[in-house]
Amino acid sequence: QVQLVESGGGLVQAGGSLRLSCVASGQNTFSHYAMGWFRQAPGKEREIVAGISRIGGSTYYADSAKDRFTISRDGSNNMVYLQMNSLKPDDTAVYYCNARYTISNSPLTRPGDAWGQGTQVTVFS
Repeated sequence: QVQLVESGGGLVQAGGSLRLSCVASGQNTFSHYAMGWFRQAPGKEREIVAGISRIGGSTYYADSAKDRFTISRDGSNNMVYLQMNSLKPDDTAVYYCNARYTISNSPLTRPGDAWGQGTQVTVFS
């Protein structure tokens, strides 16, 4: 099982940027996992924001994230990142890192069993 810890959330004005980080640890090799970022706003269901394949060559973005957010991973350091630009108040949510064990090289589009504790992102206008 992999353990995930997020960081990088905070308070930012609309139009600003944040970079979220997630470090993975555990017995299984990081390259066995497709990774993703989800978010949950108050009163709403958790939704996918972006996903990346286990090798990193393929990505997926929700419509709300396209052209503004970029997901990436660093296999040497067991890290996955979410660069968020042009932030909007609607992006306010708790952001969660997720890992899904897979043998394919498709990007994560549905969650696996491993979740981080979440990091709060608040965007004010």
